[in-house]
Amino acid sequence: MLPQSLIAQILPYYQAQDPGHDWAHITRVVKTATSLALEENADLAVVVPAAYLHDIVNIPKNHPERSRASELAADKAIKLLKEHGCDEKKFISIHRAIVEHSFSRGLAPSSIEAACVQDADRLDAIGAIGVLRCAAVNVEMKTSFYDPEDPFAAHRPFDDRTWMVDHYFVKLLKLADTMQTAAAKREGQRRVEFMKSFLEQLRSEI
Repeated sequence: MLPQSLIAQILPYYQAQDPGHDWAHITRVVKTATSLALEENADLAVVVPAAYLHDIVNIPKNHPERSRASELAADKAIKLLKEHGCDEKKFISIHRAIVEHSFSRGLAPSSIEAACVQDADRLDAIGAIGVLRCAAVNVEMKTSFYDPEDPFAAHRPFDDRTWMVDHYFVKLLKLADTMQTAAAKREGQRRVEFMKSFLEQLRSEI
C-alpha cells in the first residue's frame, strides 16, 4: 500500500533504532493493523501508511520531549507521503492515526483506522515480544531488572524508572483493557496471561 520507493527511504530510519522500535517492530505492527482493519472494515489506505510511519520519529522513553514523538512522526510522515505522490485525501486521517497511536499522549482514537493502528502498536508491547521489548528498554534506560529487597513492590510504591519488573504492573498488564477493537481485546487478554505466567516463573526463580 506504500510505494516501494518510500519503503526504501524509510527503512534506514528503523535500522539504527533500539530493538523495540526497529524494522521488525514496524512489520509486526503493519501486519497486525492490517488484520484488524480487514476485520473492522477500516480503510487500508489510511491504516497501512500510518502503521509503517508511526515511529518515523522516535524519542527515548526517558526524554522530556517523549510526549511529542507521535506528533513529530505524523508531521514527518505527511511530508514523506507528499514527496512520493500519495493520495492527499488520506493525509488528515493518516496524521490523526499516527498522533493518536501514542500511549504517552493518552488520546482516544477518533476513527476506526486510528483504533486499528493504536491497537496493533499496543499489542506489540505485550506477550512474548513484549517481554523482549521490555528488557530492551530496560537496557536503554539503564535500570535494574527488579528490586532485590522487594521484587514485586509488596511494600513500596511502583517505580518503573528504576526497576523493570515494576513496568509490568504500571503499564503492560493494563494494556489489554485499553484495546478498542474486538479482535485486539481477545488477543490482548491472551498475551497478558502469558506475561502473568512469565512473572510467576520469575517469582519462583528469585
